[in-house]
Amino acid sequence: MHYDVIIVGGGAAGFFTAINLGERYPNLKVAIVERGKEVLAKVRISGGGRCNVTHACFDPKELVQYYPRGAKELLGPFHQFCCGDTIEWFAKYGVELKIEDDGRMFPITDSSQTIIDCFIQAAAQYKIDILQGVSVQSVYQSEKGWKLDTSKEGMTCTQLVFTTGSNPKVWQMMTDLGHRLVEPVPSLFTFNIKDKRIADLMGVATPAIVKVKGTKLEATGPLLITHWGMSGPGVLRLSAWGARLLAEKKYQFHLVVNWLPQFEREDLIDHLKDFKLEHAKKTVWKRGLFDFPSRLWERLVLAAGINETLTWADVSNKHLQALGAELQEGYYQVNGKSTFKDEFVTAGGIDLRDVNFKTMESKYCANLYFAGEILDIDAITGGFNFQNAWTTGFLAAQAIASKF
Repeated sequence: MHYDVIIVGGGAAGFFTAINLGERYPNLKVAIVERGKEVLAKVRISGGGRCNVTHACFDPKELVQYYPRGAKELLGPFHQFCCGDTIEWFAKYGVELKIEDDGRMFPITDSSQTIIDCFIQAAAQYKIDILQGVSVQSVYQSEKGWKLDTSKEGMTCTQLVFTTGSNPKVWQMMTDLGHRLVEPVPSLFTFNIKDKRIADLMGVATPAIVKVKGTKLEATGPLLITHWGMSGPGVLRLSAWGARLLAEKKYQFHLVVNWLPQFEREDLIDHLKDFKLEHAKKTVWKRGLFDFPSRLWERLVLAAGINETLTWADVSNKHLQALGAELQEGYYQVNGKSTFKDEFVTAGGIDLRDVNFKTMESKYCANLYFAGEILDIDAITGGFNFQNAWTTGFLAAQAIASKF
């Protein structure tokens, strides 16, 4: 079977590339080849089933700061197709997006099915073939174009796009074609911590600064205590920017937590001393301060060596220093990681030096393109990984259409 364009990978980037090709050149014969039984599986589970389509960040220079890997390379592409363009694109197909307080954007239906239906209907509109349960076994380039051996039949095309995300088999095919691979490691994960200070405090959340001891890795944001350890935006940011270093450490390290990032240490001790004078007769254990989560306060007070009956009047300076250390420099042993929900993100992929980011075409193989997470690009949560898919898919479609 011969096509003008074959897109390998039936996810967000694959569909976006195909539909944008259809818009520019409706008569092209285009196929999406998906090895799974279902297309757009990651779209379905994204954002807890609501699909976090993009983020309300409209300045490319600001937007790239959410990408631990790919920031420099995406700056130019984001000037071509950014979050505002995404909003307009979906509106054109009748999908209205809404902005939530944290900047994340979802369809107003709060259902990922809205995005899936949009893509399936647009693909049908442009007569794009969707071939499911078809696995690409090998890829060859000839003078006439590309030849693909698949689990079903042989296929040929003039232009070939890979949007397969974190697929080791496809990465191997691309290295066989001369591309370099940045070894994949997990990104966006939570920390497994067994510590009596946080045991049974699942659901407690508070702003914090988290650091990896002995490194420059640091992140700020809400920290969430879970039944397996720690999660929340601060931890996820730290895991994203520290993906390679933490893999090298085999996810065994000390996490330093500052539960009160709004204070300098000396200022905090002064506040504790003032509080001691004001509430002299009250027990430290039950009379916390700073609107701090009460259950966590009780644990940290005990960890500082202050027993349950001690009043503020009986607290020594040594106790105050110990409490200050627990509040702002608590050490927690991390032993492993857990995947963040079902949204598995990988750092690694096709080396970005091997791709022309004006066209998303390979620098080694003419008429071969990449879009989405097959590349060594990843972002924190908030719609940024999808925005990478939309932008790179848009550029690939634009470049391919210009060749016909």
